[in-house]
Amino acid sequence: MICLDNAITLDVVEGIGGLKEELAPEVMRVVFKDSGFADDVVKTNAIQILKKHGIDDVKSL
Repeated sequence: MICLDNAITLDVVEGIGGLKEELAPEVMRVVFKDSGFADDVVKTNAIQILKKHGIDDVKSL
């Protein structure tokens, strides 16, 4: 899954986690646009939320 939003919020990240549970893919990788995060705190929290949903393969470019 790719998220190119210019203003990534934790609500968006929770939605991505919900999609994983809904779609139940065998493998899930999430790629974000690094400049879409307001700051490093939001980025770190986003990664932790995704881990809570079982998504460990997260990239920020």
